[in-house]
Amino acid sequence: MSGYIPFTDEQKEKARRTDLACLLRSQGETLRKSGSELEWLNGSQKVTIRGNLWFHQYEQVGGDSIDFVRKFYHKSYPEAMEYLLGRSDGMLSVMPPAQKAPSKFELPPANDNMRRVFAYLLSKRGIDKDVLYAFVHKKMIYESAPYHNVVFVGFDKYGIPRHANKRGTSSASTYKGNAVGSVPEYSFHWNGRSDRLYLFEAPIDMLSFISMNKNGWHNHSYAAACSVSDKVLFQCIQDNPNIKNVSICFDSDEAGQLAAQRITAKFVMQGIDSEILVPVNKDWNEDLLCGEGLEVEESCQILRR
Repeated sequence: MSGYIPFTDEQKEKARRTDLACLLRSQGETLRKSGSELEWLNGSQKVTIRGNLWFHQYEQVGGDSIDFVRKFYHKSYPEAMEYLLGRSDGMLSVMPPAQKAPSKFELPPANDNMRRVFAYLLSKRGIDKDVLYAFVHKKMIYESAPYHNVVFVGFDKYGIPRHANKRGTSSASTYKGNAVGSVPEYSFHWNGRSDRLYLFEAPIDMLSFISMNKNGWHNHSYAAACSVSDKVLFQCIQDNPNIKNVSICFDSDEAGQLAAQRITAKFVMQGIDSEILVPVNKDWNEDLLCGEGLEVEESCQILRR
């Protein structure tokens, strides 16, 4: 396309507010409900959809409907505008401008026992029982009612719950998600007294790594981003300024390793030493279930900056 195409403010606003769920479904795409939002998979990478807004969980970027079409449909700005305006004529709904109040965070109700959670984490996931009990004792892991999900709780420095990550425990369940109103800066984490912190994508990866490296584990800090975000990492560093060494322990796939490189690049000017630990298999739980029982230096690839 050549030449400059002027668009009125009304046209720009109409294109910008195109409902992304409607757009994607009109293209035959599948979306999954996740709390108050929708999720769309761009390949294997998760994109959160809410009205005319989107956020790429792995790349940590987002925007409105125009930005979406430019990024995922590989169009220029004028092409994206014409595409959205052309399809909005009786086909796509337009989101009205609205300000949504922040959702209040509440922990999911607790079940009266933890039988399913213990069976799931100990038997199916292979988590060490002493490691699991340490987190249960601190009320960081429990079983929810009535769905019997395992709930991984994140607290702020005052001991107030601020985040809850949920994972289905039945053999057929693939459910996982965060409770509405969860604050990502306080996702599931353990505060130690040493100067080292290990960052993971998921709570089960974090527990698996600890299970394989139990010697003195209580002394170190660990955090699960419940994504590939670095928000909980930098909150932990802010709350625990003695942390001087960080190990990024994301999955071995492309998305995980790109995120690990992105995060370690931020440490150059902060006086924090960092390294990337890569599991032998896709993630640390797969490594644990392989049963090697190796210490960290033997069970993964270490990439130091």
